[in-house]
Amino acid sequence: MAERKTAPAPARRYGDRAAALLLLLTLSACASQIDAGVAGDAGTPGFLWGMWHGFIFPWSFIGSLFSPDIAVYAVPNTGGWYDFGFFLGITVLGGGSFFGSKKSRA
Repeated sequence: MAERKTAPAPARRYGDRAAALLLLLTLSACASQIDAGVAGDAGTPGFLWGMWHGFIFPWSFIGSLFSPDIAVYAVPNTGGWYDFGFFLGITVLGGGSFFGSKKSRA
């Protein structure tokens, strides 16, 4: 009688991660920004302001808890470029990728 082989554990985890990623991408496809939040006027925050706002996010967030006049995200903004700058500001300039890295203590 032949034994039935099961997939090794790492292959199953890979499939679970792929399914979770597919679900996340499917849900993110439903996201949209309202037209009132995007403007092309002169002086509207763009890429560089997005980077700055991402960099100061931790302090802005704490300030927004105590004052309704402080916001962590500028609306209206230029849309995708502001969002990309905000993302870079949080992850690269804000130390998001630096503090999450593992250091060897040899």
